[in-house]
Amino acid sequence: MKIALLDVGIGLLAAAAAVRRLCPDADLVLSTDPDGMPWGPRSPQDITARALAIAEAAAAHDPDALIIACNTASVHALPALRARFEPDLPVIGTVPAVKRAAAGGGPIAIWATPATTGSSYQRRLIDEFADGLSTTEVPCPGLSDAIECADEVAIGLAVTAAAKRTPDDVTTVVLGCTHYELVAEHVRAAVQRPGMPPLVLHGSADAVAAQALRRIGNRLFPQTPGVGSLTVILSGREGSLPAASLAYDEGRLLQVVSPVLRTIT
Repeated sequence: MKIALLDVGIGLLAAAAAVRRLCPDADLVLSTDPDGMPWGPRSPQDITARALAIAEAAAAHDPDALIIACNTASVHALPALRARFEPDLPVIGTVPAVKRAAAGGGPIAIWATPATTGSSYQRRLIDEFADGLSTTEVPCPGLSDAIECADEVAIGLAVTAAAKRTPDDVTTVVLGCTHYELVAEHVRAAVQRPGMPPLVLHGSADAVAAQALRRIGNRLFPQTPGVGSLTVILSGREGSLPAASLAYDEGRLLQVVSPVLRTIT
């Protein structure tokens, strides 16, 4: 079995690690776009074009499913990606886990990039799944960029600033950018208030990994001894995991347990 993942940068590590934990022998194809980074300031048309380009690079490896492990790409490019690749290649988008968070009650905070915060897309999720709950949209300027560079100082400053914009009574935080899942414990430490119940964090990685396996019917691919290979594509070129990946547990998992780190030729 082979699963491809797409993101502008290393935000896809969380979903890739989730796939690896669920199905260790799956081959993984990670396709990113360092040449086009960041996608946030780009127009929806430009984001769609770049997402299609790196999806084509991943699809050339004949995966059984394609995970769009990026909220921005899912917002703007998912319809075009599905029109291009389905039904032959299942395409799984990433949606902030507002529905799951709301099921546990509020108050809720949704941490997201400035481009996503206040967007009609995020507002529709809140109206559909969290209507009547106390919900705060928290923009996190600079956080995804700091995570991409594994800049601990910048991460700390961005997380602290976002925590100050998060109401003290919040019990649940939705991590509305795939990058944020890589620093989940930083977020927990910054937002947890003395005397409050343990903070609940909701990401998307586990859900999209499980959905990818359901879409392709993982029962058709019995697990075999060993660990699958890892193919890395950087804006269509052969490559390897960026050094910043190894600053995170998810990146180290992919590096350590993958005996074959294969690049495209």
